Amino acid sequence: MAGGKMKKEKGKPQQHTPYQGGISFHKSKGQHILKNPLLVDAIVQKSGIKSTDVILEIGPGTGNLTKKLLEAGKMVIAVEIDPRMVLELQRRFQGTPYSTRLKVIQGDVLRTELPYFDICVANIPYQISSPLTFKLLNHQPAFRCAIIMFQREFAMRLVAQPGDKLYCRLTVNTQLLARVFHLLKVGKNNFRPPPKVDSSVVRIEPRKPRIEVKQKEWDGFLRICFNRKNKTLGSIFRQKNVLSLLEKNYKTMQALKLSQGGSQEETDTKMDFSSLGDSMADQGMDMDDDGDDDDDGMDLEGGDAEEEQSEFKDKVLGVLKEGDFEEKRSSKLTLQEFLYLLSLFNKAGIHFS
Repeated sequence: MAGGKMKKEKGKPQQHTPYQGGISFHKSKGQHILKNPLLVDAIVQKSGIKSTDVILEIGPGTGNLTKKLLEAGKMVIAVEIDPRMVLELQRRFQGTPYSTRLKVIQGDVLRTELPYFDICVANIPYQISSPLTFKLLNHQPAFRCAIIMFQREFAMRLVAQPGDKLYCRLTVNTQLLARVFHLLKVGKNNFRPPPKVDSSVVRIEPRKPRIEVKQKEWDGFLRICFNRKNKTLGSIFRQKNVLSLLEKNYKTMQALKLSQGGSQEETDTKMDFSSLGDSMADQGMDMDDDGDDDDDGMDLEGGDAEEEQSEFKDKVLGVLKEGDFEEKRSSKLTLQEFLYLLSLFNKAGIHFS
C-alpha cells in the first residue's frame, strides 16, 4: 500500500517494495518512484517546458512523470537502467499518440552518450548525484536548464552561499559552471518506497558563455583551499606539505620554460569536466573539512613559523598579501574571489597542476 509503513522482519532486510503493477522497486538501485501527482505537476510546471523542447528524463521508472513531460514538450528521451522499467514504459505508451515521441534508451546514464536535448528533468538515484551533475554540465551543446531531484543535503550544497555551513568544493565547482536555484522541498513520504531522507528539487542553468579555467589547475587549487575550509588561507598555504608540492611544481614549470627557450607552455585547452564528476564523487555528502571553526592565523605545522622562511614561501605568502587573502577563509570566499586568487598565483608563476 502506498504510504503505509513496512514491517521489518528480523534478519531479512527489506530490499524492495511491490508496486501495484507487479514491479518491485529496488532500494539498492535508488528506485524511489514519485507517487504524488500534485508534486509531478509542480515539477513540470516549474521546468518551464516549451512545446518545441526535446526533454531528457533520467530514471523514468514507470512513467508517471514521463506522461506529463510528453504532454508538455515535443519529445522525451528517457534513459533507464532497469529492463523491467523499460518494458513497463513501452507497454504504457504503446498505441497512444505519445509512442512516436518517446525514445527509451536502456543503460547506465553515466556510461551512455547523451543525445541533444533542450532540458533535463530527473528524479535520480542519489548515489550518482555528483558524477551525473558534472556529466550534464560537460554536455555540449549546452542545454537550457536541468530540473533535478536530489537528496536535500546535496541540493543545499549546490545552492550554498559563502559563509553557509554546507558551502564546499562541490558548491564552487558547480557554480563555476552553472547557476543553481532551489525550487521546492520534497518530503520522503511522496515516494514509494520512501527513502530515508528528504529531497529537494533544484534548477541548474549552465553558464553561457562558460567561465574559462584550466580544469586540472582549478581542481588542484580548490583541493588545497578546502583542505581546511575554516582555517585562514595564510595558515593553509604555510603548511609544509602544501609548500613543498607547489615548489616542486614551480621548479618543474621553470625548467620546462627554460628548455623551451623562454616560451611558456600555455596551450589553450577546451574545458572538459567529465573527469571532475569522478573526482567529486568522493565528497558528495562529506564535509570537506574537519569541522574546525576556531579563529586562527597560526600555522597548522607546529614550529613551522620558527623555521627559516624560504624564498618560495615568501613568494606564496606575497601573493596572498597582494590580494589581501592571508586572513580570509575559503568558507567565505566568493567564486569571483577564488578566480582572482588563482590568477594572482598564476601571474607569479605558481601553478596547481
